Amino acid sequence: MLEEQINGFIGYCKVSGFRDKSIESLSIRLNQFNNFLKTARLRKIKSITYRYLSRFVADYKNPSIHVKKARIWSPRQFFHYLKLNGYVNENIATDLPYPKIEKTVPHFLTIREYNLILHHCSKNAATFIGMRNLIIIMMLGLVGLRTNSIISMNVQDLDLIAGLAWVKEKGNIKRILVLPKILCAILKSYLEKIHHRRGPLFLSKYGKRISPRTLQDIFRNAADSIGIDKHLHAHLFRHTAATHLNKVAGTSITQHVLGHASRKNTMKYVHLNPDHYAVYMRKHPFMTI
Repeated sequence: MLEEQINGFIGYCKVSGFRDKSIESLSIRLNQFNNFLKTARLRKIKSITYRYLSRFVADYKNPSIHVKKARIWSPRQFFHYLKLNGYVNENIATDLPYPKIEKTVPHFLTIREYNLILHHCSKNAATFIGMRNLIIIMMLGLVGLRTNSIISMNVQDLDLIAGLAWVKEKGNIKRILVLPKILCAILKSYLEKIHHRRGPLFLSKYGKRISPRTLQDIFRNAADSIGIDKHLHAHLFRHTAATHLNKVAGTSITQHVLGHASRKNTMKYVHLNPDHYAVYMRKHPFMTI
């Protein structure tokens, strides 16, 4: 029913600067919506009412709360396009309420846990692969880089004399990041081992750019070796970096290091720090009664 309009909308999104992942999500949700309408046997676009949209969002194939959120965002964008092109008179999807998602405090590694992982990686840093793994763990846990930023980093993105790195973020945005001196020193030794002036910074044992699977293997081996009971993943290290950096530097510096355009995105990492809470409770006047 909506195949032609969906294809036109996806083309509109591509020339309008939508990110690739956003376009992929829109395509998936709108094709689901089209399949839903086929089961309802609707034949005209103007026959789609708010009731059908609401049923699709809430009931079609028992969606999770995050899927519901995506199912609201997609029709809102799509019906805006339909209104611009005269298919409908109004965007009925704007009245769909977003579901409330309960906020949780993300997990992070304690200083002791992160030091155990660093110690494990440093013991194996005599080899090229071991040194690569140590640098990756440091980049994840000290400056909170994302998985894609780690994987896409090239040798020419580093200026170790100035202590800077050009980091590729979401939406192919590049930003400059100041690197800790200890990280620059280890990177210098690593570059001397790989003998490359250009190309991928982190290489597999076959000389190719590493993959997300490589990072998963690094995390799994570290967790198994030190017996840590937490599931290690890149975002756990990112939140670890944010938590401990915020202790000493505050929200503004943390926002810059993480590369957030909006402070609101940083605030979800800046939860009530347990160390600060313990100090406060010891000083609380009623605690002495």
